Amino acid sequence: MGAWSLTAIVFGGLLGFAGIAQAQDPHRPAVGGIGSPLDAMIFYVAHGAEGACGPGCSEWIAAEGTVQWDTHKRLIAILDRQAGRKLPVIIHSWGESNLNVATSLGRILRARGIDTTAGTTDVDDCHGKNEEDCFALKRPGGPLDAKLKASDAPCDLACVLTLVGGVHRSLPPGARVILSGMSIRNRLAPNVSEERRQGLTVRFGELYRTYLRDMGVDTGLLDIVDRNSESHRQTELPAPDWLRLRIVTSASL
Repeated sequence: MGAWSLTAIVFGGLLGFAGIAQAQDPHRPAVGGIGSPLDAMIFYVAHGAEGACGPGCSEWIAAEGTVQWDTHKRLIAILDRQAGRKLPVIIHSWGESNLNVATSLGRILRARGIDTTAGTTDVDDCHGKNEEDCFALKRPGGPLDAKLKASDAPCDLACVLTLVGGVHRSLPPGARVILSGMSIRNRLAPNVSEERRQGLTVRFGELYRTYLRDMGVDTGLLDIVDRNSESHRQTELPAPDWLRLRIVTSASL
């Protein structure tokens, strides 16, 4: 479908603070190709204390930023550099992410046998540095000494769609899952007719339901998203719903 995609709607309030201030820093260099925003998702290896990312886990791949049209290329690149190691991916996403690509990320993670969770990676050498200098440390891909912070930001819709690609997937205690709605976008041609918009929304909805079934997730998740698209609201899922909808395979790290 070319440049057409569904993007997560970002409302004010809870989802708004999840990355807007962080993503608006004009000093952060661009990541991707032409048309890629300054806050496009990057990936880097982080190293912490033993057990930092779960039992027996001290290294992980941090995924942070907005999921954009070329994000899957950077995920493949960092996974290829791990020489067969299956480091868990810790997701921190924000902004109006491309949900088509989020599902692509999930399929890549499932095919590679990767585990997933959500959280914020706090890089030691970034302390006292501005956004531009911190970004310069992360961009080459690490490894960087860091700590994992569980509850800084909610796991938004792009986070959830990526997360469910994990073979084993969890959310830490205190995590928040906040689902927004979706809207049709074309990065090359912003004007979309209502008829075209409706047709594509139906088509993408079918593809996302197939994706969720393939990942073993209850498609009731998309019913919630569809209602939010109509009402322009967002829904915070209580922890029992994470397991009921099979978003996670275990309750916590």
